[in-house]
Parts: sequence; structure tokens; C-alpha cells
Amino acid sequence: MELVFRNDAYARACDAVVTSAEPAGIGLDRTVFYPTGGGQPGDTGRLVDDTGVAFAVLPAVKGETDAVLHPLSEGVAPPRIGARVRAEIDWERRYRHMRMHTCLHLLSAVVGGGVTGGAVGEWKSRLDFDLPDPVLDKEVLETALNTLIDADHAVTARWIDESELDTNPELVRTMSVQPPRGAGRVRVLEIGQAVDLQPCGGTHVARTGEIGRVRIGKIEKKGRRNRRINVHLEEAGA
Repeated sequence: MELVFRNDAYARACDAVVTSAEPAGIGLDRTVFYPTGGGQPGDTGRLVDDTGVAFAVLPAVKGETDAVLHPLSEGVAPPRIGARVRAEIDWERRYRHMRMHTCLHLLSAVVGGGVTGGAVGEWKSRLDFDLPDPVLDKEVLETALNTLIDADHAVTARWIDESELDTNPELVRTMSVQPPRGAGRVRVLEIGQAVDLQPCGGTHVARTGEIGRVRIGKIEKKGRRNRRINVHLEEAGA
């Protein structure tokens, strides 16, 4: 399966052929739908066949290996195998996920320390950090985060050999989830020059300025060494 989003996160639609129709979801030969994973929700949208019939797609999920499945509502008859369809994502939702996901990478660069968990949302996201008893000042964090956003750093993805990751284990910031191994290479996301560099398979904006202004929400103590930092897109007004 060709993962269009892997090379072009801004692709909103693509033409595809149905390769399977299982209860878990529709398989295509290529897709723009990002599947749930890495803390980022799967894309929603629709498949439109060549007769104009549209099939609403629930959040996409991972199938075997690198495959993506496109779940339909229960009871909906799927398009036939071999049918040509137009795969279209809910772009506004995806773009907010892209902005927030990149924002969390900047937050990890500002805070430092190992990341123990996280979740990307449309308007509110969070990261959990392995920190003992730090003094985390919301205003200082918010200023530092928005300064990086306003600097409009370039955001790029590239592949490195697994051996390079073995040589530089500090690139892996997530403590609970390790990047997939076995393919010989790992995808990393790089922000600016030395702002942030770490493995990531998610979708991101091309420049930090696209994120827009954000604010730090609650900073919560979730354990002896676990601190949760919530971040909001300011335009949401919540």
C-alpha cells in the first residue's frame, strides 16, 4: 500500500482501488488516511466511488504491516473489491492534528526529560514527562513555546539507518514506545537547526509558524515522577 501522507502530509485526497473489504475496514492500494498511532488520532473522511456514492470513513486504523484500514459505519455495504474510489480526508480536522503534533515536539524540546505518554487532539493535547519535582512555570513554558512557533522554523522528515539510531539512542525521547525496527531505517522529524530531532511517523506542518499561538493549560502531577502538561490552540477559546 502506498502511504501518500508519508511523503505529503498536505494531500487531501487521492485516487485508489479497493483491495479488500473486511469487517475491520476497507483496504486500498494507496491512501491519504493516517491511521491511529503514535498518539495521533486516525483520519476521518469518505470514499467516493465512480458512480458518486460516498462511504463515510470512521477513524482509520492500522492493519497488518504498513497497511491502513478504512472502517465504515456498522451495517453499511462496502464498495466492491476492484472498485475505483476517491479517498478524501476531513482536512480541517487533520490539519489541526498536524499543528498540535508539531507543537508537542516543540514542547518536548522546551521541557526536556523523557516523555512517558501523550495524546494529540484537535484543540487540546498533552505530554507526560518523567520529571521528579521540577518547578514548571506555566508562563515561562508558554513564552518559550510561542517563541519557537513564531520563529517559523522549517519542519522536515527524513529517514536514517537503524544503526544511526543505535549510535544515538538519545534521539528516542519516548520511554514507553520505541520506534518500529526491522525495516533497516527509521523516520525522524527535524525542526529547525538543532531545535528538535526524534523518531516520528506522524503528520506535521511544514513550518512552526503554521501552529499559531498556543497556551499552556493545567500542569498535573500524575505520579511520583510523572508530570502532565496540557497545551491548547488559543483560537479554540477553551
